[in-house]
Amino acid sequence: MLSIRRSASAFVAVAIGVMLVAAATLLLASGRPRVPDRLARAAVVVQSPEAGAAADSFVPTRPWSATVAATLAARLADLPGVTAAVPDRTFYAQPLVDGRPPAVETGREDAHQGHGWSSAHLGGLRPTAGEPPRNADEVVLDRALGLRTGASVTVLTASGPQPYTVSGLVDAPGVHVADEVAAALAPGVRAIGLLLSPDADPEEVAVAARGIVGGDGRVLTGDQRGALEPRGDARSRWIGMQVLTATAALAGFVTVFVVASTFAFTIAQRRRELGLLRAVGATGRQVRRMVYVEALAVGTVGGVAGLLAGAALAPALGALLVDAGLEPATYTVHYHLWPVAVSLVAGPAIALLAVWSASRRAARVRPLEALREAAGEQRPIGRARVVTGALLVTAGIALSVGTATADEARIAAQYALYAVMALVAGATVLAPAVVGPVVRLLRLPIRRRGGAIGMLVRGSALTATRRTAAIAAPVLLTVAFAVLVSGMVRTTSAAYAAGRADNVNAGWIVVPDSGPGLSDAAVTGTGGTALLPTTVYRTDPGTSPADRPLTALGVDPVGFAAANRVLTVVAGTLDDLRGDDTVVVTAATNLRPSASYEVVFADGTAVSLRVVAVVTDDSLPGDLLLPRAVVRTHDPSALTSTVYVRDRIDPPVGARVVDVATWAAEADAAEDRLVWLFTVLLIGVSAGYGAIAVANTLVLAAAGRAADLRLIRLAGATRRQVVWLVTAESALVVLIGALLGGAVAFVGLLSIRAGLAEQVGAPVDLVVPWTVVGAVVGLCLLLAVLASVLPTWRSLRHGPARAPLGVVA
Repeated sequence: MLSIRRSASAFVAVAIGVMLVAAATLLLASGRPRVPDRLARAAVVVQSPEAGAAADSFVPTRPWSATVAATLAARLADLPGVTAAVPDRTFYAQPLVDGRPPAVETGREDAHQGHGWSSAHLGGLRPTAGEPPRNADEVVLDRALGLRTGASVTVLTASGPQPYTVSGLVDAPGVHVADEVAAALAPGVRAIGLLLSPDADPEEVAVAARGIVGGDGRVLTGDQRGALEPRGDARSRWIGMQVLTATAALAGFVTVFVVASTFAFTIAQRRRELGLLRAVGATGRQVRRMVYVEALAVGTVGGVAGLLAGAALAPALGALLVDAGLEPATYTVHYHLWPVAVSLVAGPAIALLAVWSASRRAARVRPLEALREAAGEQRPIGRARVVTGALLVTAGIALSVGTATADEARIAAQYALYAVMALVAGATVLAPAVVGPVVRLLRLPIRRRGGAIGMLVRGSALTATRRTAAIAAPVLLTVAFAVLVSGMVRTTSAAYAAGRADNVNAGWIVVPDSGPGLSDAAVTGTGGTALLPTTVYRTDPGTSPADRPLTALGVDPVGFAAANRVLTVVAGTLDDLRGDDTVVVTAATNLRPSASYEVVFADGTAVSLRVVAVVTDDSLPGDLLLPRAVVRTHDPSALTSTVYVRDRIDPPVGARVVDVATWAAEADAAEDRLVWLFTVLLIGVSAGYGAIAVANTLVLAAAGRAADLRLIRLAGATRRQVVWLVTAESALVVLIGALLGGAVAFVGLLSIRAGLAEQVGAPVDLVVPWTVVGAVVGLCLLLAVLASVLPTWRSLRHGPARAPLGVVA
């Protein structure tokens, strides 16, 4: 018979799980790439060839040269139904208001991008005031900046601050200049938008355009044009999708186990009831069907409640994702049908999967169980379980050794995760056998401070080791996961920062201040060694993929050699890095000095370079070195990322000066922040479910121990003493789980630290965010105490004389 009290904990777990699944899937469905506003009126867009890189690298496509783009645009403009074919050029341009970058729309990447005025036609932009730019010194800006037409404004470009006159205003972020200025700042073209006549069919035009473009690009229509969103927005969206996918998967996975443990505990408490059903003629199949029907009812009701809660929370969670940088500023939440369907199915599916094992156990209950008044616990652990646990622990130790000796960070992280999974599983399997020694280890402090209460707590834990282990298992899993993941993220970040700082021979570093990079004017004022990065594309003969993107650094060879402590030349000399056709490559290319090396630059031109030196693979913070003048010639919008200086200087406009340690810590600050947010989110989900699992088990256990506690009252204990007893028992169980989980995670962290020290070649400190760990343990302890104290206080509200007698060993 379905009991509301017994089913409440399972209902709460299912509802919370479905709520997370519903919210995550609704946010996932809303996370499709968005067509950039500046291309909204272009029904067909032709994109340059994709770079041969992984989908999550977010490098721009290989551009066409100005000549190729002009030829393509002319041929596309002659297609039937096409009224105009407009090359879209993008370059760095950031207006200054009162000498500083404006705070309006700072979260949008296109807020500091410039385009030719022709691109405005692709988005249907019209001046709200003034007129389009016709001269080289005129510009159209966003009306939200608060400037007036005719006003003078300074625009930051890659070459430095440039004076302009505001000729017009529009209701859109970004900077629009005359087309000839855009062609000089961005000679390479990555998209050509096609404006169609009202009666033209976009699909027919797209088919004709593919015949012209061939393999030298892609023709996009409809939602496919979302591939043209800014790379930064695409990267933020991808990270957000990973977070939401992991949250939904973790919520569903953990919910199954929480509900399974709840049903298992419920079945154990209903053995007499099930035995009575068997005694009056119910078959095992009927009992099993009854349990399935109860689970289906709980899952259906919990699924509906979770769906409603998730749908209500989705907009607020979407705004939080945008604020956290896990989604672009253009992200909005929309409601779709398939997340609703998934959520409605998830509730019953989770409940049925969770009750499978419990239903089999219920079907095996014998009729004689109805006659039992005493329940004695079986032996704590069997031989097969000991062997299984020992094998898992051995595998975990072996994987920990593999973590410490791995050559790559990715492989080490995988080994560490597998090691902790094996150790956690082994500790969970062996928990009933470990509970006894841990309780005996804590015997002295319990005996000194606990008195009779301490004796009862110790005796209860030692005689009911299975129950103690079952309650401690969720704490063990939660603490181990929290300590390992948070410690791994923090330790890895600190290790890479230490290695990065150790590679640099400089006193101070000049870095951008609230901008994507430093202009040439800012670099000139520092007098230091600058790195000017750009992306080039290369197709290695006889290999794939084609158009492989590479990070090229424009440098002064003498200054770069002095500032780089790990630079090791294996062939040739950096002194020959001069002229307009030289390059330094790494040993991974298997090339020798004087070999030819052809690349395509950001302006779309293919150039055959001559290798003048080969360095070791770990010598460069990129893939190859070029003379700085060559990078500037082929990429007029490239921005300097870093300048090494010996002595502290006054920072130029748009820059700040930091020490080497600060620079090393900030180099991946944005990436580290997103990873940490992801980590905290996963820890929060797992900790919440772990605490719920502990609370569910303790609530059910409190109901089953009512006779025990009343018997203690009859023996002379006060109501307050009984409450202190169950509080101490809950605290002891959480402490046992926290100790075991922390020990398991600590083994994994030690192996991770050893592997990182080997990789970076420097000592690595073990960093454990104790605040997060303390919050996780505190949450488990709080819910455990509340879940045991409240039912106990309620069950003891009557005097001990009314307590029914029963014997439970």
